[in-house]
Amino acid sequence: MIKILNIGMNHETAPVELRERLATEPNNALEALAFMREQECIKEGLFLSTCNRVEALLTTDEVEKARKLILSLMSRLGRIPEEQFRSSLYTHEDQGAVRHIFKVASSLDSMVVGEPQILGQIKEAYVLATTQKTSGVILNRVMHRAFHVAKRVRTETEICETAVSISYAAVELAKKIFYSLEGKKALLIGAGEMVELAARHLMSQGVSAMVVANRTFERAVEVAKSFKARPVSLEEVDGQLLDVDIVLTSTAATDYVIAHSQVKRCLKKRRNRPLFFIDIAVPRDVDPKVNSLDNVYVYDIDDLKGLVALNVAQRQKEAVKGQRIVEEEVVKFEKWLETLAVVPTIVSLREKADTIIDTEWGKSSSALKELSPEQKEAVRVLTRSVAEKLLNDPILYLKGKASRPTLNSYLDVVRKLFNLDGDKGERS
Repeated sequence: MIKILNIGMNHETAPVELRERLATEPNNALEALAFMREQECIKEGLFLSTCNRVEALLTTDEVEKARKLILSLMSRLGRIPEEQFRSSLYTHEDQGAVRHIFKVASSLDSMVVGEPQILGQIKEAYVLATTQKTSGVILNRVMHRAFHVAKRVRTETEICETAVSISYAAVELAKKIFYSLEGKKALLIGAGEMVELAARHLMSQGVSAMVVANRTFERAVEVAKSFKARPVSLEEVDGQLLDVDIVLTSTAATDYVIAHSQVKRCLKKRRNRPLFFIDIAVPRDVDPKVNSLDNVYVYDIDDLKGLVALNVAQRQKEAVKGQRIVEEEVVKFEKWLETLAVVPTIVSLREKADTIIDTEWGKSSSALKELSPEQKEAVRVLTRSVAEKLLNDPILYLKGKASRPTLNSYLDVVRKLFNLDGDKGERS
């Protein structure tokens, strides 16, 4: 029997030091899907890797074997012995797995409840799974329903109205350090969505000047233009550290972008002015040792949890509504999943009807040869309509019994009544 299985870790179960090990390589998702595609016991698979979670969603007929394979995969991807991360993993099966992915897509399981980025990340993971041909009937249905649930939660609750993004939380943290951001200067390293969101929040809080640095200078120019900022190359970051007050970084680099020695060199020329780093990248962009320098403050993505927690109370009411929507949709999905057991028999019924129609049509071809093409088509449509109406009641009956523990008995009776398996010995 096919089971739905979800195995992963998130911001609640694993520290950033562990999560970043699995998010280091950009091709990890492709490698994971290729691995799952090669395993006979894994029928369908999807791999989600973000700064706050790493998860495998799959279908299997051998749960324990599939679970062990996914653990070995994660161990290889992160170059971590299994015993070092096994306790940080969660596992959900069937209804629990569906409920979990619905909550994730709806941002009810995010560090910042209501943040919109996770839905886009899940859609990207699903597109990759479809292009790599690891998603099939069941996961296709799971993911499309997850997108539907996310839309319902977004439109039927006010959870997004009261939510804050990681970028907004980062700017709020900067305000706590400097009290006011009026007249402050900021350096943004990276040019992705998180950086753009941070730029908007910084502008709204009175930051007087911004500089954007990126590995691709053309992209830095593009982002800087939107915020009347100044673009620079990554090679110019050293000089910018002398002048700015806030450095917000979010790149896809696999090594530190900001080194301890690099920051230490600029401190004398800054004359004890505080320098505030907000590192929202996974893997981290700023060497943690930078935080040991005088008048330098470094906060990574996990440090934002405390600030985010302040907003939990005002979002809780809307989150409860979102949970109710998720439960409604889980029940609907379960009903659909139960009907899968009757699909082969329904398909066999329709195939047998088609075979009978084609056979009888062939036998009657000489009697129908005087008819015009239009008349022949009308007879064929009539024949198919009669067959469909005769099959309609048995099909509805089977679907209605899909959730019964005695379903196999009903299926067996229908297959014998219609001789769907052919003459196999004595027929009763």
